[in-house]
Amino acid sequence: MKLYQKFINPYMKQYLKSVMIAIFFAVLTMLTSALLTFTSGYLISKASLKPETILLLYVPIVGVRTFGISRAVFQYIERLTSHNAVLKILSTMRVQLYEMIEPQALFIHNRFKTGDLLGTLADDIEHLQDVYIRTVFPTISAIVVFFITNVTLAFFDWKFAIFIALCLGIIVFVYPLLSLYMLKTRQTEQKSWHVKLYESLTDTLFGIKDWMISGKKEQFIQQFLNAQSAKNQIDRSIAFWNQTRTLHLQLLSGIIMISMAIWASIMVQSGEFAPSYIAAFTLVTLPIAEGLLPVSHAVERIPSYKEALIRLDRIERFSSNGQKRSDISSKIPLKNITIELNQLTYRYQNQQENAVNNISLRIQQGQRLAILGKSGAGKSTLIQLLQGSLLPTSGTVSIAGFAPEHFGDSIYDIISVLNQKPYLFATTVENNIRLGNEHASREKIEEIVKQVGLAHYIQSLPNGLDTQMEETGQRFSGGERQRIALARILLKNTPIVVLDEPTIGLDPLTESKLMDTIFDVLKDKTIIWITHHLIQIEKMDHIIFLDHGELTMQGTHDELMRTNKRYQQLFQLDRGKAHV
Repeated sequence: MKLYQKFINPYMKQYLKSVMIAIFFAVLTMLTSALLTFTSGYLISKASLKPETILLLYVPIVGVRTFGISRAVFQYIERLTSHNAVLKILSTMRVQLYEMIEPQALFIHNRFKTGDLLGTLADDIEHLQDVYIRTVFPTISAIVVFFITNVTLAFFDWKFAIFIALCLGIIVFVYPLLSLYMLKTRQTEQKSWHVKLYESLTDTLFGIKDWMISGKKEQFIQQFLNAQSAKNQIDRSIAFWNQTRTLHLQLLSGIIMISMAIWASIMVQSGEFAPSYIAAFTLVTLPIAEGLLPVSHAVERIPSYKEALIRLDRIERFSSNGQKRSDISSKIPLKNITIELNQLTYRYQNQQENAVNNISLRIQQGQRLAILGKSGAGKSTLIQLLQGSLLPTSGTVSIAGFAPEHFGDSIYDIISVLNQKPYLFATTVENNIRLGNEHASREKIEEIVKQVGLAHYIQSLPNGLDTQMEETGQRFSGGERQRIALARILLKNTPIVVLDEPTIGLDPLTESKLMDTIFDVLKDKTIIWITHHLIQIEKMDHIIFLDHGELTMQGTHDELMRTNKRYQQLFQLDRGKAHV
């Protein structure tokens, strides 16, 4: 119930006017439909009695036309207002969901399963429209019509009105609660299997190569078919109950109609009604029952909304925690940040070996650290632990005394990353650089362009800084793209910069010049350099080598050259490649 108060009630209050208008016209639609049937029954009966003049049929004929047109108009207005209100609600919910997810982009893989997130984005928000369209609006409208019907009938015969109230009460209250009880577990299981199929889909898309290479595609197909079969079985059981319930309610509606016909006949015999009202009162039960029958289906859907609300609540809780934690960065002196790793260990799910194993390290402000190791050695995992996008299996990471995840999205104010392929957008050069600090002046951007060695090149462009870049910056060379990304980092002015193999794919001369520029403009910052190449490695203050997640050697360049034969071989081999 708390979840409904948290995610449903606020929108009901925000758009209460639109909701009330939709319910009002829904009630009018059902009432005009009932009056149309009542008037039609009376008109047919009256016409069959061969009245002395056609004028006696004029009023019911006008009534039939009026109620027929009114029903269509009211129904159109009801659909228009209800869907307009729901679309406004969904729009607000989608915007809020984006605002909750966007700051957590760095932590998504750690906090949420991809299938879970896909289920929320593709299904949950859309599914919650049913709370209003298929549950709230029909239920409230039916209850209003239920009371209007019984109050109106009580004016003619209060004893019979009580009997009809009991019969209609079975439709409006008993069967909906029974449906809720019968289908509560099945609805939850159905939603759960729906999410599992999403997860299975995303796991397959991301791991399709592994499935193919391992020769286990049949195993996946069988798992998927088993999940689909389980969901289909639940769907069938729910459909069977719905059909059974519909049969029961239709039989009850028939009983009500027959009872109404008998009561109307008795009223005619007693002289209370004219004979032409028998068909009118008998037929009016049909649209009333038709308007009340959907309540069972509306109420039974309540458990199916729970899973969607739980996932939304989970996303919001992470977002709220991140928002609270982001204030930490404002309390940290950015000029003196120490990074400490203490017996840091991390193991991915379903893996037998640690990706990072028992690493202890201390990085002072302004220190330059190089991380060497072959692919899969744990270098990228170590950086993700440092950013807080992964949480340690054991051990700790601290930045200025705080765990990285405590910073939330403000970790970007502490750490910048220059990776292999920085993303550049199809906008101007200035706007791509300004991503580092949207409030930076044009003069500051021009100053940084000079620092990264792009001033001459930018001046040669048709419109200088206002030159449009193609998507991903394709019109620029690899070295130029890296320098633009470096300018963005300088504008951001974070105390820690991670270089994730930024020179991959560059020729040796461009690579050397770029590294000279990087070390020059980042001279006062902490640099963590992930690399396979040892070009300019001697400029680093400390070097560590990772192998299968373990720290196998560390020291300065001079120390390792004197004492470690493996490092000597790597250095000479790399130098040999550089001269090829």
